[in-house]
Amino acid sequence: MARQSDSDETTARKPNMREAILCAAEELFSTNGFNAVSVRDIAQAAGANPGSVTYHFKTKDGLLLEIYRRHCGPMNRRRSELLAAARRVRDLQDRLEAIVRAYVLPAFSSGSDLAGGGARFTRLRAVMSAEGNEVAGRVIAQTFDDTSHAFIDAIHESLPHIPRAEIVWRSHFLLGALYYTLVQPERVARLSRGDADGSDAANAIEQLVRATVAAFQAAALDRPAPLRRRSAAQAKS
Repeated sequence: MARQSDSDETTARKPNMREAILCAAEELFSTNGFNAVSVRDIAQAAGANPGSVTYHFKTKDGLLLEIYRRHCGPMNRRRSELLAAARRVRDLQDRLEAIVRAYVLPAFSSGSDLAGGGARFTRLRAVMSAEGNEVAGRVIAQTFDDTSHAFIDAIHESLPHIPRAEIVWRSHFLLGALYYTLVQPERVARLSRGDADGSDAANAIEQLVRATVAAFQAAALDRPAPLRRRSAAQAKS
């Protein structure tokens, strides 16, 4: 049998090398953050040379963007599909619950995506958000802002008496709860002394949906006076 030529072997390896670089970068970013990881670190972990990283992704920023796209593209599409169905629900209470479920459910489903990489990507998202890196911020905005605006608008349509700015705050809290639930399920078991299983995705989804719906339905805050106006009033007293 004829031996495969070196050029044929190189061509055959290219898709595998690209995948190896993505997996290595995702693992390193999820463990060490974005700032602390270099292109050389990624190449070494992938068994590649730094030129391979720049060949496939141009920059470290481009590599992070591709990681987000490959995970979040399917999740955002699924969220949009479920949101479209939820907005057709006539009863406002049922519609609100369906909207929240449309946001939460795909995040749990993605945990089994990409050969088990969903949990690792969830950890990466939490690390990126905590790190406050400017590049990560741009990537997150580019990946999620359109979908997030669609959900906020849909919730506001179901709760028109709640100012949109307050719905943004409550959506922000939902995102934090979602991250923490996915990243630290064992904490639920520990604090409940074993009465609850944090890794039970179905129960976690129901608990999160119920708590979030109640939070969205809470009365709006009385708006405080602007800071400068309060300061002037205090100066006169």
